[in-house]
Amino acid sequence: MTRAFSRSWGRDVMLYTGGVSFFALLALFPAIAILIGFYKAVLTIGQVSEQAAALADVIPSAARTLFLNEIDRLANASARTVSAQSAIALVIGAYAAHRGFKALLAGLNLIHDETNPLGFFKFNMLAFLVALAAFVLFTIVSGAVVTSRLMEHAYADQPVGWLALPLDGLWPALGLWLGLTMLYRYAMAHAKRVAWKAAIIGGLVATVMSTFFSWLCTIYVEQIVHLGATYGSVGAVVVLLIWLSWNVNAVFYGGAFATELEIEWETRAVPSEPAALPDTVVNLSERRQSRQ
Repeated sequence: MTRAFSRSWGRDVMLYTGGVSFFALLALFPAIAILIGFYKAVLTIGQVSEQAAALADVIPSAARTLFLNEIDRLANASARTVSAQSAIALVIGAYAAHRGFKALLAGLNLIHDETNPLGFFKFNMLAFLVALAAFVLFTIVSGAVVTSRLMEHAYADQPVGWLALPLDGLWPALGLWLGLTMLYRYAMAHAKRVAWKAAIIGGLVATVMSTFFSWLCTIYVEQIVHLGATYGSVGAVVVLLIWLSWNVNAVFYGGAFATELEIEWETRAVPSEPAALPDTVVNLSERRQSRQ
């Protein structure tokens, strides 16, 4: 654990943490516009609001107002307006998400001590595919959360109604665990894939740390410091940036933990060489051979 902290909190890693956090913040609201545009095309207004509420649950409460206000504005806008804004947001969000995932992959490669980096084209294509997979997974998880809530309301008066309640908060954690496991397995190393067991454990550690950091961030910005008094109207943006940076640190630590697990397992798998006998010790086998 200590070696994983040293690996993930190094001097160079913090540069990647800042880059990922900035581009994630830049891509967040365009992603909201894209999602709302998609939801309005296939769902009703009530379902859009329900889906948006599910997305807001992962945001710290100090910044949730800014998030919900943007969702309400887009949800109540006309379909033509949302479509036009979604088209513009697609360009901005795609650029920011691509740059953010490039910084994320570069940071994970540094943490894993990758000696065989990809070329320009392959690295950019990998970042694009990872960003696309993350967006799809995020959409599926948010839909699963809404489905669980609808099941909870629909079967509230029936004996099976309690089955949907735990899934409401469990789906985001399971989705994050799955996404990080696949990220560590297929994108953190290129010369040799990270072992499934190490990737799964690293994803679990990062998910637990991300959940804990999100809870800690809520306490920090609501009870310890009051960023609204210092930063004014941009206080919510600062809260989002703090929350993102702490979660990025959790992702990098999970990658470092998986790397250290692999190193530890490989060290144990290598048989140790027998110690050389001192000169004063007589080797009976060698003496017999010398007499023949």
